[in-house]
Amino acid sequence: MSSVPLQPDLHNLAVAELAAKLAAREVSSVEIAQHFLARIKQQDALGAFLALDADVSLAQAKAADVRLAAGERTPLLGVPLAHKDVFVTRDFVTTAGSKMLENYRSPFNATVVSKLAQAGMVTLGKLNCDEFAMGSGNDNSAYKPVHNPWDLSRIPGGSSGGSAAAVAARLVPAATGTDTGGSIRQPASLTGITGIKPTYGRCSRYGMVAFASSLDQAGPMARSALDCALLLSSMAGPDLDRDSTSLDLPVTDYATELIAAGADKACRTDPKSLQGLRIGLPKQFFGAGCAPDVLAAVRAALAEFEKLGATLVDVDLPLTELSIPVYYVIAPAEASSNLSRFDGVRYGHRAAHYTDLTDMYKKSRSEGFGDEATRRIMIGTYVLSHGYYDAYYLKAQKIRRLIAEDFQKAFTQCDVIAGPVSPTVAWKIGENAKDPVASYLADIYTLSSSLAGLPGMSVPAGLGAYGMPVGLQLIGNYFKEAQLLGAAHQFQLATDWHMRQPQDI
Repeated sequence: MSSVPLQPDLHNLAVAELAAKLAAREVSSVEIAQHFLARIKQQDALGAFLALDADVSLAQAKAADVRLAAGERTPLLGVPLAHKDVFVTRDFVTTAGSKMLENYRSPFNATVVSKLAQAGMVTLGKLNCDEFAMGSGNDNSAYKPVHNPWDLSRIPGGSSGGSAAAVAARLVPAATGTDTGGSIRQPASLTGITGIKPTYGRCSRYGMVAFASSLDQAGPMARSALDCALLLSSMAGPDLDRDSTSLDLPVTDYATELIAAGADKACRTDPKSLQGLRIGLPKQFFGAGCAPDVLAAVRAALAEFEKLGATLVDVDLPLTELSIPVYYVIAPAEASSNLSRFDGVRYGHRAAHYTDLTDMYKKSRSEGFGDEATRRIMIGTYVLSHGYYDAYYLKAQKIRRLIAEDFQKAFTQCDVIAGPVSPTVAWKIGENAKDPVASYLADIYTLSSSLAGLPGMSVPAGLGAYGMPVGLQLIGNYFKEAQLLGAAHQFQLATDWHMRQPQDI
């Protein structure tokens, strides 16, 4: 392979394209890994990566080349990716973006990490995120903020902002992310990439540092629906022995139908590829709370779906506005419980000076947790406390069930629900620092489907104010990831928004 010249534009190739070149032996996995590692070093100012180890990455790439040389051909073999820093890994430190876990190295890999490694993917490093996945801007990381590659003065979205920025900046062809209340879809929208949150339980949570256990879900982030389908096929599947919330459902080959439908440009001439698909438009997603530039891009994208044969129908999700208070009761309550393990005793940060056990707890947690994590722990502890549990937490859980029922009523009228992902384009870094509620409100269109456990995705749909990306959200019924990916794929065959990239990248 040394006689083959390294292509200078490898970073512009998507997952499926890199896999094809590897299978044809036009380039080696080591060459690809070296190329991306060099780009990561050049783009360090972006703040996307928290951990790198070239020796580990190149060793994995060499192992992939051995498998390729032996004739093994699988869809992801030898293709690089990076993992959000909430997935524990043996070979890289895992911090969850927090000083509490600074320099922590896990004795095992998360199931998602193991599954993608078994598929032959090469890990390039760990990606920056909001501390313990708590945030909408990725400016809550304890180490450094992540910058949006479309405008370095703006946030990339959160909490999977490092994953989104790395894919958008062509530092990796794909990345893992997690979505608790929109943390895959929102950063995907704000950076112009594709990301999907599968049905709750579709991907194992084992080895994923927990924020809110009844909401957290892993998913892929890449440039296209086809690439996300390739990754999700390997990430998903039951893990019943290690994750009690894992779904006992067989693994689906999400990419097969997309490829069968035609991944080449010839399919772009088919005006009826989505014939019969009913797309529901909740009136709550298209009101005054959404910026005009975002609405314009979303409406234009929906017009493309109509050209492909889809039908637009009006639906009602009346409890949408309640999703914010419900989420910000339930998620902090679960965070308070999950983060109680970080007490300075077993692992994680321990204060250097303390007088007794109680003092050690106080100082270790005060020093280890940042402002946003502290805020959510305090809110969660309050709503779970005696005298307030029934008034807040129990009531929120009851409304959560009603929100899920609203979606089921809507799905009697449509197959897929669509709308904006975020009410605005990416805002300036630090703009909401003194008003955390403003960031919470940015999740208005993603929280309800997360509370219901439904699959949802963000698809690049246009550009809004300041030339910043806008995503179209697609929400499906339970276990309908294939339908979502199929609809997004046909849209991407007919448009090129997912191929746009920031200038000077």
